[in-house]
Amino acid sequence: MSADTVYDCIVIGAGVQGSFTAYHLAKKNKKTLLLEQFVLPHSRGSSHGQTRVIRKAYDQEFYAHMLDECYKLWAQIEKEAGVRLYRQTGLLVMGPENSRYYELVKNTLQKNKVPMVALTRENFSKHIPLVNLDEGHGAVVEIPAGILYADRAVKTAQGQFQKLGGVIRDNAMVTDIKPGPLVTVVTSSGVYRAKSLVITAGPWTNRLLAHTGLELPLEVEKINVCYWKEKVPGSYNIKNRFPCFIQTECQDTKEHIYGLPSNEYPGLMKVCFHAGFETDPDHRDKQKNTSDIDILQRYIARCFPGLDPQPAVVESCLYTLTPDRNFVLDHHPAYSNIVIGAGFSGHGFKFGPIIGKLLSELSLGEVPSYDLSPFKIRRFHEKTKSAL
Repeated sequence: MSADTVYDCIVIGAGVQGSFTAYHLAKKNKKTLLLEQFVLPHSRGSSHGQTRVIRKAYDQEFYAHMLDECYKLWAQIEKEAGVRLYRQTGLLVMGPENSRYYELVKNTLQKNKVPMVALTRENFSKHIPLVNLDEGHGAVVEIPAGILYADRAVKTAQGQFQKLGGVIRDNAMVTDIKPGPLVTVVTSSGVYRAKSLVITAGPWTNRLLAHTGLELPLEVEKINVCYWKEKVPGSYNIKNRFPCFIQTECQDTKEHIYGLPSNEYPGLMKVCFHAGFETDPDHRDKQKNTSDIDILQRYIARCFPGLDPQPAVVESCLYTLTPDRNFVLDHHPAYSNIVIGAGFSGHGFKFGPIIGKLLSELSLGEVPSYDLSPFKIRRFHEKTKSAL
């Protein structure tokens, strides 16, 4: 493309959300440029790693509703690319039976007619060996849930985007954004112009928005991604039909603990704390807090007797959190041709294909496929006003 090229859309950030946004735009025959500050592939943001959980077990029904189409879109890109991106494992949800969150999750599954099995204390160990269910806790299994192969999924979305004529420029850090009828994006490797801009920059969102006079209430946390060794290899293996799990809360913490069956590394199961510690995304390795790992060690020693309660591998990931943990999917309040997808709060990966579709619709001025009121920027200002 020449320096005078005007794109229909520029997407900044080639994680899962940006890659699927670009893919959906290219499917609509829009001339699209996808920019990434790092050399691809990389592990500095929120979309890397081998696996993520896909589930409808949410306390808010609108997420479960969106996932109906999302499962279909994952299947569609699998078929297009001839690649496997999803594997059904089921999801075990455990939590205090009388807690509000656990009840809401069960209600969401029931209302949306998601195939599920309720386990009793009497039959729990028969169905879920080598897991101790806390006293007073209930357990249900969401049957269609499973894992997504994360790195493979991002690479596939980018590959399909390029097959459709899309252009990717990596190692291109954005240094300025100039709003206008044509948005100008200045990068370390060139200057680009487009009719619309989509910002899906994860932890770097506010740094980019500063060029447009906007700041969102986003907090960036570093997450310790922990893998634990099976005492007997295969005990929690995906091939032995061990499910993913979420512990909604327990005596060790009010935060979620989640896990995936051993699959990524031989003999290691991923079990993580669903919260982290505030960090600067460019200096995340300076954040050394491991108090979450202490909590996980106590939990694993008590509830997962088949795992060595010392992490064998600790990797890291970044969450970009909104105050209510719901996403931002909206137009810039001052510039209608700038669209923002941000604040995926550690649970957005599974929604990649549907978020890409929605952001592409917003950037083209189309009516979005879903009610986006839970994801509007104005909700932050409304809550501030009501608190005054």
